[in-house]
Amino acid sequence: YFFILGLRVTVLLTSSLMVLGAGLRCVPVSDLEIRKKLIHGGQLLNGLAGPTVMNAAPFLSTTWFSPDERATATAIASLLNYLGSAAAFLVGPLVVPPPNGTAQLAAPSNSQHIKDRIEAVLYAEFGMVSLIFSAALAYFPSRPPFPPSVAAASQRLSYRRSFCRLLSNFRFLMIALAYAIPLGVFSGWSGVLDLILTPIHVSQVDAGWIGFWSIVGGCVVGIAMARFADFIRGMLKFILLLLLSGATLASTWFTLTCLTSVTHLPLTTATLYTSCILLGIFLNSSVPIFFELFVETVYPVPEGISCGVVTFLSNVFMGVLLFFLTFYHTEFSWFNWCLPGSCLLSLLLILCFRESYDRLYLDVVVSV
Repeated sequence: YFFILGLRVTVLLTSSLMVLGAGLRCVPVSDLEIRKKLIHGGQLLNGLAGPTVMNAAPFLSTTWFSPDERATATAIASLLNYLGSAAAFLVGPLVVPPPNGTAQLAAPSNSQHIKDRIEAVLYAEFGMVSLIFSAALAYFPSRPPFPPSVAAASQRLSYRRSFCRLLSNFRFLMIALAYAIPLGVFSGWSGVLDLILTPIHVSQVDAGWIGFWSIVGGCVVGIAMARFADFIRGMLKFILLLLLSGATLASTWFTLTCLTSVTHLPLTTATLYTSCILLGIFLNSSVPIFFELFVETVYPVPEGISCGVVTFLSNVFMGVLLFFLTFYHTEFSWFNWCLPGSCLLSLLLILCFRESYDRLYLDVVVSV
């Protein structure tokens, strides 16, 4: 979409889908069956807009920023999406009270109170999305008056040639799997974190704070790593090796801690917080570094196509994992072991990967 319609039209289109989706969830219909269909329709529209927004960061940074600012711009633009997820970890437990106990749940007053708080969250989300759409409609140019680099002004491959280039590029497929497997598993795992932590007596509120701090920490570290990559170019592989090594160790620590009856490791709130937050920091902060490496590896394939393919793969792995969860939902140790396994596999793929910086080479050589 970015390649065909331009940045402004694409952002307006996707944000309008989000406004419509959020609005459908707020329609006051008394018929529960119709209300359920409206909510599902709204979620579908929001889901259609999601991948486009997630993939906008590399294209935005290439279009608007110079080579020594691109990684930082990609990190800020991509990780701001994660701050919304961090807020979601808190909004649910703090705004909507959990129905603790069947007696309270059965009480009409308690049920009505929970319903009112859920509707308040939906109206607030609709208001925020509408405000963002209005701001983009008022002012959001597609490109600057002058291209900031040679790469920003250069011609890109067509859709057909781009997909052929991606599918035939073994190095791209290596790093695509290195990104999609651990990030997909982590997304599915973090989405049911409260269920995973319930058997070890961690409350929903604590699980929300764990998710919140892991995402916030990942945003801070990700931006710092991207700034480092801008200062010292050609270090993307090295940074990913450090982050994935940390993710492997943190996920292994968490998994072994949950098996306290076997490993006899101390199971405390501090150890759970530390291991989960470190895992989130290492994996979330790797996202912009991966995005930059994708673009550098397959240039002149458009940024939106390469990042869109890997985002699709990540969602596929997350979907497969959640599909298995519907059958094996009584015990979560297998789910926890998927985390260190996926991180270790990604680490091995990055170790074997031979990096190249085709876009950076074009900017440096032609500008000189």
